[in-house]
Formats: sequence, structure tokens, C-alpha cells
Amino acid sequence: MKPKVFIILGFLVAVGAVLFITSSNGDKARQQGGAEAAPSQTRASGPVTEISFLYSTEKKEWVEAAVAGFQQENPSIRVKLVGKGSLESAQAMLDGKEKPTVWSPADSAVLRMLESDWSTDPQRGQLFATSGDDAPQPLVITPLVFVVWEDRAEVLQKVSGGVVSWKAIHKAVASDQGWPAIGGKSEWGFVKLGHTDPTRSNSGLQAMLLATLEFYGKRSGLTVGDLLKPEYQTWVKELEKGVTRFETSTGTFMTDMVRFGPSKYDVAVVYENLAISQLANAQGRWGNLKVYYPALTLWSDHPAALVQADWVTPEQKDAARKFLTYLRSRPVQERALAFGFRPADPSVPLKTQDAANPFTRLAPQGIQVDVPPVAEVPEGPVVRNLLTMWSRVVGTAR
Repeated sequence: MKPKVFIILGFLVAVGAVLFITSSNGDKARQQGGAEAAPSQTRASGPVTEISFLYSTEKKEWVEAAVAGFQQENPSIRVKLVGKGSLESAQAMLDGKEKPTVWSPADSAVLRMLESDWSTDPQRGQLFATSGDDAPQPLVITPLVFVVWEDRAEVLQKVSGGVVSWKAIHKAVASDQGWPAIGGKSEWGFVKLGHTDPTRSNSGLQAMLLATLEFYGKRSGLTVGDLLKPEYQTWVKELEKGVTRFETSTGTFMTDMVRFGPSKYDVAVVYENLAISQLANAQGRWGNLKVYYPALTLWSDHPAALVQADWVTPEQKDAARKFLTYLRSRPVQERALAFGFRPADPSVPLKTQDAANPFTRLAPQGIQVDVPPVAEVPEGPVVRNLLTMWSRVVGTAR
């Protein structure tokens, strides 16, 4: 046999040996359960229970980070995330288009409204538990605040005893003179107010609730009858003259305030956590943008409710309870601070030694630990009638 043939045969034998060894090592690795699993994932050894979590998009980043950690520790539970606006998701559940295992709107006002709407059909049964561990409980909290350019805020504060108030904003907005009506500069023009559409966004609904409570000088006890009074409806219509466009996303106002400055908005009504996420970007662009807390505020308490409807199985309920316990665990609650939220767990401090903590870092921009008195959330029928009133008085006029 020629030397070339021996060389070729030797090469083929060597290649075969390498392939055999590689295949053997691969079989061993697979037997040990490590070869085909992704390095950062743990595979479930038994059946997997899937639960769906329908949540308000304001807490998207915190939720996604928390779910990633939960899946690592609980491979036998798969969490399907569905992010939607609170009012949109409530209507989708009422229409049967969404059937979640757990629902978490931005605040309890929307939850109460859905409970009230749901109960109009007694055949549906109870949607949420009213007591015990399965009853809705907050995940994270954040108050509603004004974000105002500092020079504009100083004018508003002079009119209303040192605070930025709805009545001061109304006085400036309702006048054809604009800012000069309350002592502002003529070059500022008309007062440009930003808040979302109350019928499509939770922050807009909260803004209307707070404005209404301030009009009546109430902290609680708002009634349907209050919403029917002509003088109140006229006041609301005049106030809303300051809003040139009712957006569906609260984030739009903060982004546009930073991007376009006071030429776009003088005042915006947003969640504190959203203000925290954008304040640093605004400094040095158009002036000093600061947070001001109204004399009366509302919590977005982001309640999480384990749905009691017949589409949720016992296995899903057990899995959901584990998931909610994880979201309320101290480490996950502490991580909420990085996203500008106040933990729902009262044992977690807001001020820490962490230099990145926004409740310390952004104090010069108006962020504060203590908040003003908080209004009581009205019952569902009051919330529903408030939205109806706004649609009749304001929405149809646009």
C-alpha cells in the first residue's frame, strides 16, 4: 500500500476517535442535565403551571426584573406577562377579552370600579376575595405629583399660599390673559397643562379626582351628586382648556417636557416614580424642573388581586400565591426603590446609604419622603360617574 494511503487512513481514524470522544462526553453531560439547558436557566423536573399576570405598564421595568428572578427560583411556574393600561385592562376583563390569573392595575380606584361593574351581573360570581390573604394588596406605591418649571411654580405658589394648587392653575387657565392673570410673565403666554385622558389613563383619572376634591374642599365622601352640579362642571370645563391634547400615556408628558421645555408644558400631572425617572435628564436644558406635592394627593397603590373567576384553576391559584409572596418579599421590595417606587412593605426604609437612591439623590429637585394628606378613594359608582361627566363636559367638546 502506498504511503499516501496510510496517511489518509490514519487521518480518518483520528477524526473518528475525536468524534467518538466528543459524542461520549456529550451523552454524559446530557445525563447530568447540563448540556442543553441555558446557562442562566433551571429546567423544571415535573409539570409546569402557567399563570398570567395582567399589570399596569407604569411598573413594567420592576415587574420584568422581578419575574426574571422568580422564574429562576421557580422553574415549575411559568409567568405570562401582559402589560396594559389600567382602564383598558379593566374593560378587557369586563368584556371577557382578558382572563388573567392575577390582575394589578395602577390603583384601587380602577379596581373598585371594575368590582362594581362586574357585580351588575350576579351570574358572574365574585371577582376578587374580600378578605384573607387572597384579597387585593398593594405591591408598590407612588403618589400623584405636579412637575413644574421652577419659575412658573413660584408664581403659582404666591397665588395659593405656598403650594401648587388646582385652583391656582384653574385661575390662570380660565383667564384669556394667560400667565399675567396671576402675576406671570407675558412671554410665557397661556398656561400649558398636561395630564392624560381620564377615560383612558389612570393618572388622568386621579388628576380629575384630586381637582374635584379640591373644588369641594373634601378629602373623602365624594358623591355622585357632587358631580352633577352645574357650577362644578363649568369649573372642570374651564380647567381643561389648559390641556391642548389628552394623551393616553403619562410618560409622554415627562418626555415632552424634557425634550421641548416650557414651550410644550408648564405643568404636568404625573406619578412620582415617573418624575424620578426623568428629572435628571431635564436639568440644564430649559431651566430647573422640580416636583411639587399637591396639598392633597392620591396613592397609586398598584394592588395585586388573585382572580376568583372560574377560569383560574386551583393549581394556578397556588402558583399565583407563590408569585405574589415573591413580589412582596423584602429583597424584591427593596429593588423597587431603584425604579422610583416606594415599597409597599412599610419595613423597607426609603432613605438608604446607596448614592443612587432617588429619595436622597433628587431631594434638591423636590422629591421628599413625607407626603401630604392622602385622599380616600371613592366607591366604584362615583368613579364611573366621574368618567361619564368628563366625557360629556370635556371629551365631546374636543
